[in-house]
Amino acid sequence: MRIDHVQLAMPAGLESEARAFFAGVLGMAEEEKPEKLRARGGCWFRSGSCSVHVGVDPEFRPQRKAHPAFSVTNLQELAITLDASGYAVVWDDAIPGVSRFYTADPFGNRLEFLAQA
Repeated sequence: MRIDHVQLAMPAGLESEARAFFAGVLGMAEEEKPEKLRARGGCWFRSGSCSVHVGVDPEFRPQRKAHPAFSVTNLQELAITLDASGYAVVWDDAIPGVSRFYTADPFGNRLEFLAQA
């Protein structure tokens, strides 16, 4: 078993903010959604085998506890990029031997990033 993709929610009409963050700041490539799903709004992004779908939820509430965790090759560089782009980086050393931090996407959803082992 493996995870195919992670779905994050966003408010309607904010696809440009999703693109600016996931493609612009994180450097993920936007994937074209299947034609039958385009009317629902939202965006899909990919980096290697990591796929994130950001979908419209009419009753959107940001997820501040539940979150995906992304393993990245240059954690320090990403932290600098996020900070320079206006996204707060909160380092967490609660797990011995694991270098990681949290941030939030433009909609307030919690995201974790950790150093690739």
